[in-house]
Amino acid sequence: MRCGIGYGCLASMNGLATVAILMDADAAQAFNTPARREAAGRYLSRLLKQGRINELLADAITEAKNEARSNGLTDADVDDELDAWRSQRGG
Repeated sequence: MRCGIGYGCLASMNGLATVAILMDADAAQAFNTPARREAAGRYLSRLLKQGRINELLADAITEAKNEARSNGLTDADVDDELDAWRSQRGG
């Protein structure tokens, strides 16, 4: 079972899948117990199934843009940074 570009996924018989994602090391500490990992999995599953993930992503993008602007960056600056990042990754 393939769960996403660049990410591994292991399927199981009970309809659940283990997905490896990259994230900030400090934020990853929130997943330091099995109970927290299970709770996060349930939460993310609901977000994705109910279609709310698009709202959350839009909010996160808006927040990031506002932060960039407050640090003196323009949309063009951000686009240039994203283009450079993509070219470094070969994409």
